[in-house]
Amino acid sequence: MEMELELDVLWAIAGALLLGGWVSVFWFMKRVNEWYYVGKLGELEYPLPPGDLGLPFVGNMLSFFTSLRSGDPNLFLQTLVIRYGKSSMYKTHLFGCPSIIVCRPELCRRVLTNDEHFGNGYPKSAYLLTGEKSLHSITIAEHSRLRRLIAPPINGHESLATYIPLIEEVVMNSLDEWASMKRPFELYTEMKKATFKVMTRIFMGTVNDYTFWTKQDLFGDYIDGMVSLVIDLPGFPFHKAIKARKELVKLLQSVLNEKKVMPKSNDQPKAKKDMIDLLMEVEDEDGQKLEDEHVVDLLLAFMAAGFDSSAITTLWALLHLYERPEILKKAKEEQDEIIKRRPSTQKGLNLKEIKEMDFLAKVIDEMLRMTHGLSIFREAKVDVTMHGYTIPKGWKVLVWTGAVHMDPETYENPTDFNPLRWDNINPKAGAFIPFGAGRKICPGNSLAKLVIKIFLHYFVLNYKLKQLNPDAPIRYTHGPVHTDKCLVEVKKII
Repeated sequence: MEMELELDVLWAIAGALLLGGWVSVFWFMKRVNEWYYVGKLGELEYPLPPGDLGLPFVGNMLSFFTSLRSGDPNLFLQTLVIRYGKSSMYKTHLFGCPSIIVCRPELCRRVLTNDEHFGNGYPKSAYLLTGEKSLHSITIAEHSRLRRLIAPPINGHESLATYIPLIEEVVMNSLDEWASMKRPFELYTEMKKATFKVMTRIFMGTVNDYTFWTKQDLFGDYIDGMVSLVIDLPGFPFHKAIKARKELVKLLQSVLNEKKVMPKSNDQPKAKKDMIDLLMEVEDEDGQKLEDEHVVDLLLAFMAAGFDSSAITTLWALLHLYERPEILKKAKEEQDEIIKRRPSTQKGLNLKEIKEMDFLAKVIDEMLRMTHGLSIFREAKVDVTMHGYTIPKGWKVLVWTGAVHMDPETYENPTDFNPLRWDNINPKAGAFIPFGAGRKICPGNSLAKLVIKIFLHYFVLNYKLKQLNPDAPIRYTHGPVHTDKCLVEVKKII
């Protein structure tokens, strides 16, 4: 018995020593990473924000991935708050780079609108995958020129009006298909399919439409590689994404080539044109048109931006509406009223009616606030002093949208779905930034809202939804999604 006790004590001591050794190694490695990045900065006029840079190479990605698996990326930020106190900024190491997290509205706005001090700072994988001619990779002057040229085909009122029947066709067919299944299905999977069909319909019309929208899985591989380690070896997401991009570029180029040889008609109405048609037509002040490479990279970037985000925003809007009957009733009454005011000869929605959907717009803003919880990426071009801290030149700046969107000082009970809050709130600049801010604001924001509105319009008027596993765990990939991919039943209202 005495010998057994001695062995137990020895094992306990050995375990404690082993644990202590690991803790010491872990602490030492973190100090090495801190010395490497901070030591070479030299003496700073203002200190770096509180925080730590994690381990060499991986930084703080392990704890970041843990928060994503929990379904709430804001948990990563909350860990920093617990360890270092409440602050407007924190230093960390994510996506392979030393970074500063910014999480106060006025500071977020300053970063997003100051193009002189802050440039795009997306992970290297995103730059390589979006292409040399995308909005992420070009100079400020070229960025301004491109945005000026592409704004009318994307967000212009005339163009948006032409996209409405294209969107309606896909939405109505998708909803009828869901209701006809007569069995539970994964709403997230089906919503992504529908969103992808909408995008291919808008961007390419009927030319090779059937070929491109069947490439959803290929496009999924492309998206998954956007924020990944740049390891171009089989088995890694970036490798699959690079292969997917090459095939997608070939497909888009084939559509462009086919468009070029199609007979042109000067009297072809705008309503019959898709986005490729419009992008091929735009000219700058010197009469120069966009190169094919520009058009292809722009289309891929637009599709990447809207593929998952629109699907997830629409999905969660539906779930919350059907959890809150009084909110659903208000949304449906607004849509019924729009239909009643419509002339008997009119078929389908028009842009005027969509602009009248005030309450539905508040539902969408509420979902954009609740589901856009990650970060907008920037990079400091020079040393920047902000709020008493230094942001070193070359460091990434992560504008943490979830911090400002879920701030109880701006949004009372921020985790509650409450579209009515938008009746009495006018968030200060930087407190609501789902599409960014400044000259680099997402150029497709109006188009994205248009797609979501049309989906919600037809759904609340004609269908009902039941989620089968509302308590299923949530994971965060490109947004919060249930692990069962949101298993639902959809029935048509008779």
